[in-house]
Amino acid sequence: MKKYMLDMKVTANVSLQPNYTLLKLTSEETLPAMLPGQFVEVRVDGSPTTFLRRPISINFVDKAANELWLLIQLIGDGTKKMAQCAVGDLVNVMLPLGNSFTIPTTDAAQTKLLLVGGGVGTAPMLYLGACLKAAGFAPIFLLGARSASDLLQLEDFKQYGEVYMTTEDGSAGEKGYVTNHSILNEVDFSQIYTCGPKPMMMAVAKHASSKNIACEVSLENTMACGIGACLCCVEKTSEGHVCVCTDGPVFNIEKLTWQN
Repeated sequence: MKKYMLDMKVTANVSLQPNYTLLKLTSEETLPAMLPGQFVEVRVDGSPTTFLRRPISINFVDKAANELWLLIQLIGDGTKKMAQCAVGDLVNVMLPLGNSFTIPTTDAAQTKLLLVGGGVGTAPMLYLGACLKAAGFAPIFLLGARSASDLLQLEDFKQYGEVYMTTEDGSAGEKGYVTNHSILNEVDFSQIYTCGPKPMMMAVAKHASSKNIACEVSLENTMACGIGACLCCVEKTSEGHVCVCTDGPVFNIEKLTWQN
């Protein structure tokens, strides 16, 4: 897909909770096509300690409003600076980058799809769910967090499918981790998609493998350039070492060496 570098205008900056903010961006021109699972690289202006762009998952694309949504976790100086953007500010964005999740070609009525997200890894699950519903599927979301206050965008997720939750403290949904949720044993899923902390994704991949369920994961390796030049994001696969930013970030678990 063709890549673009756009100066995008902030239309909204919504603080979802102290450590997360939702930036909504628009462009004077119609936004280019973007696929679920792809990401963008954002230039951070005005931060003396931030020299490289920041990779952010595509959270949602509102085609009617010509808006791109970015869910940002405030971790370092770069993301904290991004969270200070005001409505009307311009943000330079390179997009769309990477590959995407696979939309099944099977009979939608017979295909059970589970989308598992943890922490900021829930971000790409929203757009994926929207695309799956548009394709005729009925996705099921399983979202994990430390506590109820860490569960983000629940009302948005509910527009596109059933939502199940786990929290480590039991304050919402079932207590425990996503891989402990009862729905995993109650429904025979055809495919699982997941993004989140690596231990969580590895556990989901292990479950999928044990049940012979097709599974795709979105890796969150450090991606400084987004075009395969800096080699910060290299991952070992069955086909050798690859750059996550160009060969991923989405991989079928069969290509990863996790299970070994």
